[in-house]
Amino acid sequence: MTEPIAPLIVLVEDEEHLAQGLLFNLQAEGYRTRHESDGDAALAYLLAEKPTPEERIAAIILDGMLPGADGFTIVRALREAHHYTPILMLTARSRPEEVLEGIEAGADDYLAKPFDLNILLVRLKSLLRRTAWQNASTPETPPPAIADQTDEYAFNHRTIRFDTLELIAPNRITHLTLMEADLLRYLTEREGQIVSRSAILEDVWRVHEDTDTRAIDNFIVRLRRYIEDDPADPQHLVTVRGIGYRFLANP
Repeated sequence: MTEPIAPLIVLVEDEEHLAQGLLFNLQAEGYRTRHESDGDAALAYLLAEKPTPEERIAAIILDGMLPGADGFTIVRALREAHHYTPILMLTARSRPEEVLEGIEAGADDYLAKPFDLNILLVRLKSLLRRTAWQNASTPETPPPAIADQTDEYAFNHRTIRFDTLELIAPNRITHLTLMEADLLRYLTEREGQIVSRSAILEDVWRVHEDTDTRAIDNFIVRLRRYIEDDPADPQHLVTVRGIGYRFLANP
């Protein structure tokens, strides 16, 4: 029997001391690794075709601030090119706006520096597990359930599959980031309730510092493109002026 290929993790980090420590620990966990320290070189590599299983990237650990293209530019470029490799962003703790920028760009998760290595490894395993479920799932073989949470939510001829990070609409399947799926779950679980911007920041994205909550509005605009028949006239994800948003399954 052929031995399974260890997942390839690409680390994009320009702080050499931090990068070497992370690479050592990732390899100790059994991952294959590649290190890029320049944003432009990293983006070129990440966008290049990966035709063989050995070359395919399982996940990316991406610093926000880099020489050349920064991490946020890299995330946007990958998502615009329909690359859905899981991305764990590393952000500066003193700049909560970086977290929002990474989320809006399309990152799946984030960690603020300095971070605990064990937490990084757990977050990485969670991203890889979700990817494995998505790749393994078929209409005949539903993916494993996530304990204590509903894995699907259906409304308006659309189905959100939280376990496989997909939004299934007529004639279209949208791949969601983990952050997008988490926010949709949070809103649908509170169907009909007014949810404040600050609650979203704190409960969904773990941003507790004072920051401009209006930054979340751009993210909501993207979600409306997924779930609304007419995003310019939203019926399901509506704005409550001065407070936040309300999700309505049957407006």
